[in-house]
Amino acid sequence: MRKFAFATDLINLTNLRCDKSMETSTTFLDTLAEQIRRDTFLKLTLSKPTQEAGDLKNVYGRLLLVKGVLHLSFTLRYATRDEVKNYGIPEALLQIDAWLGELFLQATLFSAEADTILTINRKRKARVYQKAPSMSERKPLVHDHQKKRHVEGAHYLHALGISDEKGQVLKSGQKKYRQINRYIEILEHQFRQIELPEKPVIIDMGSGKGYLTFSLYDYLSNNGYQPEMYGVELREHLVESCNVIAGDSGFGSLHFEASDINQFAVAKADVLIALHACDTATDLAIAKGIRAGASMIVVAPCCQQQLRQNMTGGEGALAGEILKHGILMERQAELLTDGIRAMLMESRGYATKVFEFISLEHTAKNLMIVGVKTGQMRDISRELAEIKQQFGISEHFLETLLEGTLLS
Repeated sequence: MRKFAFATDLINLTNLRCDKSMETSTTFLDTLAEQIRRDTFLKLTLSKPTQEAGDLKNVYGRLLLVKGVLHLSFTLRYATRDEVKNYGIPEALLQIDAWLGELFLQATLFSAEADTILTINRKRKARVYQKAPSMSERKPLVHDHQKKRHVEGAHYLHALGISDEKGQVLKSGQKKYRQINRYIEILEHQFRQIELPEKPVIIDMGSGKGYLTFSLYDYLSNNGYQPEMYGVELREHLVESCNVIAGDSGFGSLHFEASDINQFAVAKADVLIALHACDTATDLAIAKGIRAGASMIVVAPCCQQQLRQNMTGGEGALAGEILKHGILMERQAELLTDGIRAMLMESRGYATKVFEFISLEHTAKNLMIVGVKTGQMRDISRELAEIKQQFGISEHFLETLLEGTLLS
């Protein structure tokens, strides 16, 4: 194990040498340590993940003060979430060395003087080189703080019964408040996958009481965007209440309309959202998002009944021994419903992710499908035909919608 020592708060790494680099005597980790010591370090990125990295895509490092002690703070960006880990400087250098060559094949060290790049080839041979600096300014040193909250003290939180008049979250509103922040955290991560315009058009199908619609509008407005948002809800009394709250909150470009999903006309949308739209309403929302050319479609399906009613159970041992039980047949239908939805979105040029997004303490319906428009269409005809035959499926409602026979 490599050893690191501190002397008068400076890093002494004269014995450190990176075995992975054979081209330069000044190693990547030497350079990083020296920049931290000289206070010229700006940022670190690890990229080009290996297969061993799984769904870990990147790591970003910055300096952080934790109770007055200098640390390196790493943001680990996975496919569906971010994780933050803080290390003291010696431990951080050991961690970087462990990641390089095992999980990542490239690292870039940014300073005001130069960009230092480490690349590792498939044979795990490395080279370190420098180029002109791409960053010139350093952000103020970040201090450790409490867990980030995306929405705090807003008028609508009080109007919706989540907080009191002073903006303090009520005990009865704690679960909903955590759900709101988790929702924004997920969308914040997903929005990095697209080029969200300065004035994005966002449609929330089945907005209900508006908790998540208000919070997303609030978040975007506080982060440099000017969103034009529409909450679509069938219940008129909820629409009237939400429009009053939007007006009182000063949300001039947030509108709620009383309509079912099928009747609501979607001419343009950058992001289309449908959380817990029952049964085929989710399919209607996806189809409308695809036809509107939305850059991102986000749905959390609910009450998947349509496919269950069109399944005979299929053939073979699976049908005879497993799906003969009604509850297992129902759950299989739910999986097939959402799996085929993802396939159909991919056939129309959307890269999809399916993941859990809210803990079970909030809702039993905790699956989210996110589609990001890439334009790369996938031919699923053979696979879809096999699945339908295997499970005795006569039709999937979204497939029918995309064929253009039922969508208004």
